[in-house]
Amino acid sequence: MRAIIWVVEGSWPATIDTAATLLPASAEITLLYVIDPDVAAIAHGAFAGLIGRHGPGSDPGLVVDEELTDAAEDLLADAADRLGRPADRVVGQGGKIEHEVVDACEDADVLVMARDGDTGHAGPKSFGRAGRFVVDHAPTLVVLAWPVPRADISTRRPPHHGPPHAGHRPRHPPPK
Repeated sequence: MRAIIWVVEGSWPATIDTAATLLPASAEITLLYVIDPDVAAIAHGAFAGLIGRHGPGSDPGLVVDEELTDAAEDLLADAADRLGRPADRVVGQGGKIEHEVVDACEDADVLVMARDGDTGHAGPKSFGRAGRFVVDHAPTLVVLAWPVPRADISTRRPPHHGPPHAGHRPRHPPPK
């Protein structure tokens, strides 16, 4: 079994703990962290806006790129230590986060990830844009972890019982 564990700041301990519990000891594991391309792009853009008023080699985007890579490698090292078993470490960068994650899953059997939205409440908003995209497009089994603390499921809306309200049309016409 080949498994990808998507490591994200804040939720990675829950993701690692879930993977450690569910994945068999024989699993080939890759810890994946994806650098947000927008962060360094902002620094590069600010530098480009100086239009000739800067010295060579003074692009702050290069420093930001290096710092982001170092931070990602440190986070993956912490995740590997917590996992407690061999795992490859991959730092993805360059494309949209969600596309990098989906692409990394191409040859995997399972992806372990955490919800990345409003995790204090059950429901669709417990996914952010990237997480929703990955769940919808991953070419593999997806295991979801709740970041600690788990959401209170009592926050979900109760089921609607009774006739539809005025102006409501059923999605499908009733059978004839």
